[in-house]
Amino acid sequence: MSQSVVNTEKADLPPQCSGPPGERRGLRGHPWLTLLTVAVGVMMVALDGTVVAIANPAIQTDLGASPADIQWVTSGYLLALAVFLITAGKIGDRFGHRATFLVGAAGFAATSAAIGFATNIQTVIAFRVLQGLFGALLQPAALGLLRGAFPAEKLNMAIGIWAGVIGASTAAGPIVGGLLVEHVSWQSVFFINVPVGAVALALGLWILRDVRAENAAKSFDIPGILLLSAAMFALVWGIIKAPTWGWGDPATLLFLGGAVLAMVAFAFWQNRAEEPLIPLGLFRSVPLSAGTLLMVLMAFAFFGAIFFVTFYLQNVHAMTPVQAGVHLLPMTGMMIVGAPAAGAAIGKVGPRIPIVTGMLLTTVAMYGMSTLGTDSGTGIMSLWFVLMGLGISPVMVGATEVIVGNAPLELSGVAGGLQQAAMQVGGSLGTAVLGAVMASKVTGVLPGNWAKAGLPPVEGAQAEQLKQAAQLGISPAPQGTPEPVVHAMANAVHSSFVSGMSMAFAVAAVVAFAAAVLGLLTKRGATDAGPAVHI
Repeated sequence: MSQSVVNTEKADLPPQCSGPPGERRGLRGHPWLTLLTVAVGVMMVALDGTVVAIANPAIQTDLGASPADIQWVTSGYLLALAVFLITAGKIGDRFGHRATFLVGAAGFAATSAAIGFATNIQTVIAFRVLQGLFGALLQPAALGLLRGAFPAEKLNMAIGIWAGVIGASTAAGPIVGGLLVEHVSWQSVFFINVPVGAVALALGLWILRDVRAENAAKSFDIPGILLLSAAMFALVWGIIKAPTWGWGDPATLLFLGGAVLAMVAFAFWQNRAEEPLIPLGLFRSVPLSAGTLLMVLMAFAFFGAIFFVTFYLQNVHAMTPVQAGVHLLPMTGMMIVGAPAAGAAIGKVGPRIPIVTGMLLTTVAMYGMSTLGTDSGTGIMSLWFVLMGLGISPVMVGATEVIVGNAPLELSGVAGGLQQAAMQVGGSLGTAVLGAVMASKVTGVLPGNWAKAGLPPVEGAQAEQLKQAAQLGISPAPQGTPEPVVHAMANAVHSSFVSGMSMAFAVAAVVAFAAAVLGLLTKRGATDAGPAVHI
């Protein structure tokens, strides 16, 4: 299958853009200002992914929400984001990435404000779902705009800085959330998106120039959108609920099996649709397919494992959310520095060597974190965090370049959505699977550690409560318990939690090594001549 080439002989335009000659006036379309604009936009989405977790307890208390309601505050957002990403990319390809980005930024800010003014949990959940939909519009559009603004030799550097902003915003979430919840209110966690969104919107109107391919599809594959959305919903929801229901539970199997059936039906339809949502010929590109799977494995290992680190710092080492965020700064700093450096390196030697090296560093970091104990110091933790930040940076940049760069321009939005969807699915899958591994290990060693501490056996409902608390590193000592008993309970729970965390990190290390091997199949996208990519 061969994609036609967009006319690149247009004055003052990067080779990936379309528009009339002389369209650029002043700063409109300036590459680095375009990068600044899209970075401000995606910063909201990345920050929101972790900052809200800190606010959830306060939301639950203030609005009288049930644990299931609070789960929907997070799950509703993630589901909407994951389900809509590829379709959002298609919208950008069809109507232009500038308009899509602007709608996403305005909608994200508006729904954030609506959440802040909400007086009941149902309203919070409803607007969180809408927030996820608008967030899905932002991310693929950002990648499409970057590809349109930068020449091929500078695109990797731009993606590197973009990835650094995402990594820094994600890691900064606990610090920002902790400060706002502790000193202002849980509503401020959402209100902070309003001025950020306003800046992104203003910059977008002033700076961004439209990017779209002349031969992009003129109609939407509605059956394809519905089938893919159903498959993504069933997959992500099944993954989210599996730790609660159990991996062998009929409900879990129903959702995961439904996801497989919907995906098969989607693939069947794509081969017959006149203008398919995702032309399956796209995956004849081995580097693109490898980059997509690599993104899933990277997110599985990274987000799945990092999920436990916050509990380890806060519950085992008794840190506040802000203190925990500060302890993660070595990783954050390395991601901020490493992502642009990785972009420059990829521009010179291609993505394969940086990706493989990065995943090997990540493997070492994961293995190192599997050796952490209840009394591990800041120095050894910082060493593994530094290696993690250095390792993840070239993978996020390289895999993104491989996916987006190996897709034709008319599918750049779909490719951006595919990249983000792979990350969302991988992160959700990693959190669920590694959570199940950890829960199994904690459940297995807790009774022995409890007895070794000289504590009386716990049975019935109390035993179940103890097990659930131990999986988060929490020692549920009743008020008035003698200090020696409190200390013994904490030792038993924390040692059990660390055993489970070590097992989860060991599995993550194996997945990271598999991703390093997969990285050998990647190569630079054919962006030198704009969208002339043949599949």
